Amino acid sequence: MNPAPTVSVVIPVYNAAKTLRRCLDSVAAQTHPPLEVLVVDDGSTDGSRAVAAAAGVRVVVQPVNGGVSAARNAGVAASTGEVVFFLDSDVALASDAVANALAMLAADPACGCVYGVYAPQPLIDDGPVERYRVLHLHAALTRAVGPVDTAVFALAAVPRTVLRDLGPFDENLRSAEDDEYSERLLTRYRIRLTDTVVGWHDEADRLLPLLAEQYRRAQLLRWSLRNRYRRRGLALNPTLGVLAAGLAVLTLPVALLAPYGAAVPLLCLAVFAAADPPLVALLWRAGGWAFLARAIGTHLLVNVALITGAAVGLVRAAVDPSFGPSSRPAARPLDSKGW
Repeated sequence: MNPAPTVSVVIPVYNAAKTLRRCLDSVAAQTHPPLEVLVVDDGSTDGSRAVAAAAGVRVVVQPVNGGVSAARNAGVAASTGEVVFFLDSDVALASDAVANALAMLAADPACGCVYGVYAPQPLIDDGPVERYRVLHLHAALTRAVGPVDTAVFALAAVPRTVLRDLGPFDENLRSAEDDEYSERLLTRYRIRLTDTVVGWHDEADRLLPLLAEQYRRAQLLRWSLRNRYRRRGLALNPTLGVLAAGLAVLTLPVALLAPYGAAVPLLCLAVFAAADPPLVALLWRAGGWAFLARAIGTHLLVNVALITGAAVGLVRAAVDPSFGPSSRPAARPLDSKGW
């Protein structure tokens, strides 16, 4: 029986003092202890670096804020484990998460990435907006469990040989880097999503920051669609629901200009609400009718923010050739650590 591979946990951090201690405590409690834990401080201006230092883990300091891709690359370059477990600083792992990820990699040598799901409860419960968002992501991830075409690196294990083979994350991307790297993974490896790797996630807890985040991320949707709409791609929002949300907004003038015109946007809203029955059922079970109504309203606004961001992204791509993924991610020289 071969010994379990050594594991390096790489945690990119930017202003995460609120959650980082919980994240690090969860890593320390793993049933398969990692060889090393590396916190990559990506130019934080809060107390994140001090939290990491107090926990006794290795801190890799980025001179400027370069984004999550650059931080992950720096963590990989500084690490030595045979498997790199990428963990976001706002996620706390279940104690068996690393062990279960290793077991899945061992069971499928052709698998290049194993990642997990978010629990239905937030890491820190700050109210209904956060509860809606965590439940939304939990529903989308759990219904896709199995072989998938999209990787999410918030809680993911990747063998170093795979990282060496495929190269670094695209440092031109501060979001949608998961989709770009997924396309590279699919050229040679399988991707698996498992509900045996679980993490509690801290999400945006206020409406405007949540909408701003979705608007920003959606600007790169043009390059994400190919991956997200593969046969087993991870689509967080059903296409019918996204279209209905957009039409509900666009047809609002009809409600003012035509007799019985309100029926048109109301019909669109009904289609939107019915487009994702598992999510609706989960929201209702979590908080009853009042929470469901508020969550569906928030969900509608999130979809509108996504549509708006995608439209702005198309304009930006047309006028700015540097916007979007690099034509080819910059390669790092190989060394004994795998880059």
